[in-house]
Amino acid sequence: MVNLASRTICWVPLWNKSQEGVGLEHLLLREREADSVILAYDEEQGPFRLTYRLTWDASWRLRDAQLAVATSSSNRSLSLQTDGEGRWRYGDGQIIAELEGCMDIDIWPTPFTNSFPIRRTPMAVGERRQFRMAWIFAPDLTFQSQPQAYTRLAERLYLFENLDGSDFQAELTVDEAGIVLDYPDFFRRLKGDD
Repeated sequence: MVNLASRTICWVPLWNKSQEGVGLEHLLLREREADSVILAYDEEQGPFRLTYRLTWDASWRLRDAQLAVATSSSNRSLSLQTDGEGRWRYGDGQIIAELEGCMDIDIWPTPFTNSFPIRRTPMAVGERRQFRMAWIFAPDLTFQSQPQAYTRLAERLYLFENLDGSDFQAELTVDEAGIVLDYPDFFRRLKGDD
C-alpha cells in the first residue's frame, strides 16, 4: 500500500435521512497523524461538532486519540492512549479494562478509522480477518469493545461486517492508500479533495 503524503480529505454524511447531506468531515492527513473536524446532526441531540486527533506508529498501530464534542447543551472530551498491543489507558494513565485486546479504533461518525485494519494488516483478495475494535460513539463519546471483520473482495474493495449481532455489512471502496472513498448510504467522499 502506498505511503501517505500530506493531504486534505472531505466526506459528506448520508446516514441521517432526515438531514441527508447536512454536515461535512474535513480531515487533514499527514504521515502517522490525522486531525479532523466533523459537523453532523444527531436525531436526539441535534447538531454537533466532533474534533479528533489521532497518532499512530509506522505499522498503523494507534497510539493516541484525542476527541472533543460540542453540542448546544454540552461539551465533552475523551483522551485515550494505547500501546499498540491491545492495552488502553485514559489520558491520565488510568487503565481501561473494557478495551483490553482492541487493536484498532472505530469512531462514529467517520469513515477514516476503517483505514486502520485495512492499512495495519494487508490482506490478499478473498482473505477475511476479524478484529476487536475500540468503538467510540459521538456525540456521547461513549465507547465499547466491538468485534468486526473485513474481507478484501477486490484490489480496492472491502466487505465490512459488524459482528455484534446486528448483521450490518457494507462494501467499502478505498483509494490507492486504503482510505475510504465510498461507504454506501453513510458517507461519500468529495472529488478533488486530495
